[in-house]
Amino acid sequence: MARKGSNRWRLRLIGAAALVVMLGGLWGWWDLRHWRPNKLEFPMQGVEVSGEDGAVDWKALKATGAGFAYLDASASAFARDPAFVKNLDDARAAKLRVGAVHRYDPCQPAESQSANFATVVPRDRALLPPAVDLDMLADDCPIKVTDAGVESELMTFINQLEIHTGKPVILKISKRFEDRYHLASTIDRNVWLVRTRFQPDYAGRPWTLWTASTMFDSEAAESPLKWVVVQR
Repeated sequence: MARKGSNRWRLRLIGAAALVVMLGGLWGWWDLRHWRPNKLEFPMQGVEVSGEDGAVDWKALKATGAGFAYLDASASAFARDPAFVKNLDDARAAKLRVGAVHRYDPCQPAESQSANFATVVPRDRALLPPAVDLDMLADDCPIKVTDAGVESELMTFINQLEIHTGKPVILKISKRFEDRYHLASTIDRNVWLVRTRFQPDYAGRPWTLWTASTMFDSEAAESPLKWVVVQR
């Protein structure tokens, strides 16, 4: 009888421990989806939005604490975000500062990509500096592109974008892209890094923008958003 009672208590303790772990996991998941960096440390905070995020209530997002928005505009030589124009108009109407993002493709010529961006994004001095999203690698290009070729073509693209916008670009560099090409230290532009919750250091130099969360949950949007902060 004593052994049966001992087994029951052991099962209860195991059940209680499992419940604590489950509740802790749920709290951690909820906290991660609502967490943002401290506003006192990073006063300038905003979002990155694409058409894939669905409808956004920009006024509600501003009330949440967003002061700016980077909008996905174009990708590679031909792709364009169908929501860019509407998002641009609506974000501006909500008094947010706005910038455009191009997803760079090392397999496509710089001239074709810059022409694609210029077709979508107007010449407007009120826009924030354009951001170049660097994540795609050249390893799977149908025509081989050397590492030197990636850097050379990227510099051509950067120069063409800066001529169009009149502002220096920001390099939004993923960790895998930096690990592969090590361009953060060779291209003299501000960098935008990505790491959930913890400040990133993979560029080897200070960052200007940081995607601190890729899953910020808000009633202002249909889907979780990318929350971005600025370092002064």
